[in-house]
Amino acid sequence: MNTGGVVALAVVLVLAGAFGLYRKRTDGRLRATAVPQPVADDAPEVGLEAAPSPRHAARLGARDLGEPLGDRATLVQFSTAFCAPCRATRRTLDEVAGMLEGVTHVEIDAEAHLELVRRLKVLRTPTVLVLDSSGHVVQRASGAPRKADVIAALGTVI
Repeated sequence: MNTGGVVALAVVLVLAGAFGLYRKRTDGRLRATAVPQPVADDAPEVGLEAAPSPRHAARLGARDLGEPLGDRATLVQFSTAFCAPCRATRRTLDEVAGMLEGVTHVEIDAEAHLELVRRLKVLRTPTVLVLDSSGHVVQRASGAPRKADVIAALGTVI
């Protein structure tokens, strides 16, 4: 093998390793979204596209989810049929929702709700959204979040 080929192989391996480390570090991490602004109880529900500025969070309601919101918080999971991490995420979110009163877990089939997936910019499954009691998206994660991270995220909402 010539020297140029060895250098190219080394560069590809370093870049692939760096990308793998990045994905390992960020996969399943819950991160804060836009800060929800105070909204009157009779205000209409708005989606991400209708939000007037990045400071406003997306707001989801029972119409969007197909189920009522939790009294204190709602964990929304976007899944697909052949997603292996989705099953583990479902168990984790069900367990956390069962531990905390007023917290509900709603699983949405991403393939059957493409309009909502596009509106919320869900790029992969599982994607988890943490909603406050009024339905504002306050945190989100792409990938399977750890149980401790979900509980910590709920601690900022409840």
